[in-house]
Amino acid sequence: MQAPNVEAAEARAPEALRAAWEALTPRLGALRGELHKVIIGQESLILQLLTVLLAQGHALIIGVPGLAKTLGWDFKRIQFTPDLMPSDVTGTEILQTDPATGERRLHFVHGPIFANLILADEINRTPPKTQAALLEAMQEYTVTAGGQTRKLPRPFFVVATQNPIEHEGTYPLPEAQLDRFMFSIHVEYPQRDEEIEIVDLTTSRDFERLSVVFSREEIVSLQALVRRMPVSRHVLAYAVDLATASRPNAPKPLEYVKNYVEWGAGPRASQYLVLGAKGLALLEGRPSPTCEHVRRVAMPVLRHRIIPNYNATGEGVKSADIVRHILGRVRESDYK
Repeated sequence: MQAPNVEAAEARAPEALRAAWEALTPRLGALRGELHKVIIGQESLILQLLTVLLAQGHALIIGVPGLAKTLGWDFKRIQFTPDLMPSDVTGTEILQTDPATGERRLHFVHGPIFANLILADEINRTPPKTQAALLEAMQEYTVTAGGQTRKLPRPFFVVATQNPIEHEGTYPLPEAQLDRFMFSIHVEYPQRDEEIEIVDLTTSRDFERLSVVFSREEIVSLQALVRRMPVSRHVLAYAVDLATASRPNAPKPLEYVKNYVEWGAGPRASQYLVLGAKGLALLEGRPSPTCEHVRRVAMPVLRHRIIPNYNATGEGVKSADIVRHILGRVRESDYK
């Protein structure tokens, strides 16, 4: 497969774009350093969260990152429970009396969704109707209530957590809701030394005060910078072929996928593979993503978009196993 190499893509980058990422790269490193003041280890978690942030996506994870103070953002935590109503998330109109005129009129009270960083804690504990209250906000960055559509502040970043162990009293996220999350991030247990440091940090002293590294306006500029990054055609082809390989009804499906997949990843997966690769490239000081960047974001992008079938369930084959098989068959070395 003949395609321009990454050096050619980088050479096409406008000088203003190149100057922007060269100036911002050291500060992105400082941002990661601030996060490490309150998150022991978990380098992969931090890297994936920042990648999603720069790509204007949302993340589904287990764990609570300390992002709000580091970014100087307006932060809201929503504890999802079985009795939570959609208006508890988006806001509602109440009837108020003007003390000066005595006139009664409806006044909209903003819900916690009107913030820069939303922690949707245990999102699978609330019914689908309330889960759906996040759909418009995550996709359109707006909230419609009382017949009016209101814009959400930018940047707008949703980090949702769910408990993968308990099943009673939970409502699994439907595919349409899962698809709104760019990454599905699985947080592993910490290493022994890291856990010792965590226990020491949380039981013997106060958390360090974090410094604001980027303003909200600068984060929005960074997100725009990611969108403007040039991408080589062979990198685009690799991303599309990875997503296509997950589909059992593809023109030339993989036998493994035919045997174990009910539904594969849709076109949004291809978009998020490229956007995720761009965000990761920016974090690493590269002006253009490579196939390696696409491969590194493939697991969190594809894992929750592949639905294993009955055969997979019976044989203990999980979506992560399917992604690993696809990565072994669709090799980045074939795209140069």
